[in-house]
Amino acid sequence: MKFSAREDVAAPIDAVFDALNDFESFERQAMRRGAQVRRIDPLTQPGVGMQWDVRFKMRGRPRELTVKMARYDEPNEMIFDVNSAGVTGTFSIELLALSRNRTRMALALELTPLTLSARLFVQSLKLAKTSLSKRFKLRVAEYAKGLEDRLQRSA
Repeated sequence: MKFSAREDVAAPIDAVFDALNDFESFERQAMRRGAQVRRIDPLTQPGVGMQWDVRFKMRGRPRELTVKMARYDEPNEMIFDVNSAGVTGTFSIELLALSRNRTRMALALELTPLTLSARLFVQSLKLAKTSLSKRFKLRVAEYAKGLEDRLQRSA
């Protein structure tokens, strides 16, 4: 199952990539939404091998997953491997410079079930795919707009 969204941001590709590298901000956002996030790698600079343990509740059940950066191609792309009990996936962020001050941001999340219970979970997501896709695209659009506003204020 795959979710994807694409948004244009009125900012240079380097500025957008730098903003996407603010992993501490993403950790704080997840914690504000009730997740427990713990960074488990020794890296001091962003790059391949960064890793997080994440715990949260979804549909009334506790969930645990591990997120690991699999590819880091500055300023074009970041790919994360996501692993949980029964589900594996990939989250990718691709940036494309459309002009000096315009960047296209493409995000994709692909989930693959590994167990029978995970298949049932993913199947329930497929039944709600239209509404989930709309929510995913809306969140990406909101994030892109907020990112654009922050980058224009700081310029």
